[in-house]
Amino acid sequence: MASAAEQMAANLGWSAFGKATDLRARIFFTIGLLIIYRLGTYIPVPGIDADALRDFMERASQGIGGMLSMFTGGALGRMGVFALGIMPYISASIIVQLMTALVPALEQMKKEGEQGRKKINQITRYSTVGLATFQAWGLATSLYNGGMATDAVPHLFFIVSVVVTLVGGTMFLMWLGEQITARGIGNGVSLIIFVGIVAEIPAAAASFFAQGRAAGNSSIPVTIGVLVMMIAVIAFVVFMERALRKIHIQYPRRQVGMKIYDGSSSHLPIKVNPAGVIPAIFASSLLLLPTTISTFSGDNTGPIMSTILAYFGPGQPLYLAFYAGMIVFFAYFYTANVTFKSDEVADNLKNQGGFIPGIRPGKKTEDYLDYVVARILVIGSAYLALVCLLPTILQTELGVPFYFGGTSVLIVVSVTMDTINQVQSHLLAHQYEGLIERSQLRGKRKSATKKAPTRR
Repeated sequence: MASAAEQMAANLGWSAFGKATDLRARIFFTIGLLIIYRLGTYIPVPGIDADALRDFMERASQGIGGMLSMFTGGALGRMGVFALGIMPYISASIIVQLMTALVPALEQMKKEGEQGRKKINQITRYSTVGLATFQAWGLATSLYNGGMATDAVPHLFFIVSVVVTLVGGTMFLMWLGEQITARGIGNGVSLIIFVGIVAEIPAAAASFFAQGRAAGNSSIPVTIGVLVMMIAVIAFVVFMERALRKIHIQYPRRQVGMKIYDGSSSHLPIKVNPAGVIPAIFASSLLLLPTTISTFSGDNTGPIMSTILAYFGPGQPLYLAFYAGMIVFFAYFYTANVTFKSDEVADNLKNQGGFIPGIRPGKKTEDYLDYVVARILVIGSAYLALVCLLPTILQTELGVPFYFGGTSVLIVVSVTMDTINQVQSHLLAHQYEGLIERSQLRGKRKSATKKAPTRR
C-alpha cells in the first residue's frame, strides 16, 4: 500500500505544474536571469583588438584555454564583460571556509546563526572584490603585453577600463547567483556554470566531428567510442549521485499523557557523494588561478611560471596528482564543514530520543557517524577524482574536446538532478497546500450546515 506522499508524487505532471503559479514564476525568473547572463558574455571589454584575440584563442583552445572557456561560458574567448566568470567568488568562498575552520573568531561567528552567516557572506563578497581585482589586473596586463589591445588606447586607460569592467561583471554574476538561489529554482552559482557549459557544447561537438571528417574514416571508431563512453559516464554519474548508505535509527516507546506509543524505526540516509559537484569546482578554480595569467602571457612568461607549467601543465603527472588530491581534500572538507556535520546530527538524534542500535547517544554516535562518513567518502572522492580526470586524459591521448569530459558531465548531471528535485519539492508543497485548503473549506461547510440545538 503506497503512502500518501508516494501517491501525491505519482500524480505530479503537467496539470499539477499548470496550477503551481509560484513555481512557474520562479522558473521564469531563473530563465530570465540566465538569459541576461548569456547576453553579457557577448558584450566585449573596451579596447580589445578582436582579430588578435581571435587568433590567440584559436591557438589556446586546444590547451588550458578550453578549460577556461568552459567555466566562463565562452566569455573568455570573446573577452566579454563576464570573462572572469563566477570563479573569483568560488575561490573566495574556498578561502573563507578554510579560514572559518582555522580561525576561532570566524568559527564563533559561524555559530551565531543567521547573523553570523550574513557576516561571513559579507566577508566573502569583500574577498571576491579583492581576488577579482587581482585577476583582472593580471589579465589586463597580459592582454596589453601580448599585443591584444588596440593601438589607439593608452596603457593606463586600458588597464583601468579592463579591471573595472571585469570586476563589475564578476560582482554582477555573484548578485545574479544569489538572486536565483533566493527567488528562483536551484543553486544560482551552479546554474550559471551549468548554462555556460551547455551553451558551448554544440560548438565543441561541431569541432569534434569536423576533426573526425578531416582525419578520414579511421576516426569513426574513435567517434563512436567517445559517444558510447559519454553515455556510460552519464549513467555512472547518475548511479553514484543517487547511491545512499542508510543507517538504522530506533526510537523508543514513549508516553504522551495517558497514551503509550510503540517504538518506531527509520533510516538516516548518507549519500556516497555528500559534497556533490562542489569539490570539482573548487579544485578546478585553484588550477585556473595561476594558469589564467600564464595563458595570456605568451612568450613573456617568466622562468618560475614556465617551470610550474612544465611540471603542472594539463596532462602532466603532477597536474593529475594535484587535481586528484584537491578533489579528495575538498570532498572531505566540504562534507565535514557544510553538508554533513556529525555533531549536529548526533545532537538532533539525542534530542528526538532516537539512537543507533548498539551505539550510545551523544559523543559515541558522533564518532560512529564520522567513521561511517569517512569510509563512504573513500568511494565518493575516488569516484569524483576518476570522473574529473577523464577529460584531461582524453584530451591528451585522443585530442577529444574538453567539453566531452567527466567534469562537464558531472556538473551538468548534478545540477540537472538537483534542479529537478527542487521542482518536485515545490510541486509537492503546492499539492499539500491544496489539500489543506480543501479540508478547511469542508470543515467550514460542515460547521455552517450544522443545526443549532433546540431549546426546551
